[in-house]
Amino acid sequence: MKRLFFLLVLLLIAVAGWMIFAIKAPAGPASETFVEIAPGTPSMEIATELAQQGVIRNRYAFEALHLKDGGTLKAGEYRFDHPAPMTEVLDRLRRGDVYTISVTIPEGANLFDIASRVEAAHLGTKEEFLAAARNNVSLIADIDPGATSLEGYLFPDTYRFTRKTTSQKMLAAMVHQFRLTAMALGLTGDDLRVVTMASLIERETPIPAERPLVASVFENRLAKGMPLMTDPSVIYAALLDGRYRGTIYASDLAADSPYNTYKHTGLPPGPICNPGAASLKAAMHPAQTDYLYFVAASANPSGVSKFAKTLEEHERNVQAYRKSVREAGSR
Repeated sequence: MKRLFFLLVLLLIAVAGWMIFAIKAPAGPASETFVEIAPGTPSMEIATELAQQGVIRNRYAFEALHLKDGGTLKAGEYRFDHPAPMTEVLDRLRRGDVYTISVTIPEGANLFDIASRVEAAHLGTKEEFLAAARNNVSLIADIDPGATSLEGYLFPDTYRFTRKTTSQKMLAAMVHQFRLTAMALGLTGDDLRVVTMASLIERETPIPAERPLVASVFENRLAKGMPLMTDPSVIYAALLDGRYRGTIYASDLAADSPYNTYKHTGLPPGPICNPGAASLKAAMHPAQTDYLYFVAASANPSGVSKFAKTLEEHERNVQAYRKSVREAGSR
């Protein structure tokens, strides 16, 4: 009996030591490994999957540790790329530290820019994203029933998506963020007009303080029936037609596109990019000025826009701009 008891004690010590080793000693796959846990998966099935993928040494040790410490294991896809103690693996599953990919949408990015960023993040092709943006206009049907795409309503922000997030879900997240921002700004009126105006403002100046002034120029020109004559809208028309060549040509200015604000008066039929909060605010609350012209900061080597009330004053600003360009090029 003593010998049996002694053997039993040795066995318990061995089992305890092995359990401690299995829990404490780092383990992990030899290469990047993804493990997806479906909602409602029992903990023992999770432990089995982790063991099969080489993330942990033993499923029973994992289950014992989970029962001891408690907590809920969150569903989602997890990425394991280095050896780690079982306690770290369990902690990650409790926290829901699922694997996501960041996609940052800067202010003023258009659909084509965003599609390129999505493709660069390996979340789908540009073509898939652009097609989804055109096929899911129901997301903004209450704002613009005649929209042909979601341009203007994909709010600039940093988003985190899983590898399996569809283009439709990405677009829905961006539109949702736009709606939250619009609500916070008090945008409850003519959303289409405000967003379209904000998109023009966004592309004309990167300087927040100038945006209400740019808005005032556009509003003053609209009030007088003058064409807006804004280059970003001409570029957007060329992008839509697949003929943009990196600069504006005479043929672009003559193109019979509703987005060509040199040829057609009034606002374009919809946004030309996705504006941020500052441009939306400027469109909602333009400055009160007599300005009718400006040389955009985005083109001016001085880094600021030059505003003018008369054509003569504007022409002087244009000449000064061209001189600055020549001087900048000769340095």
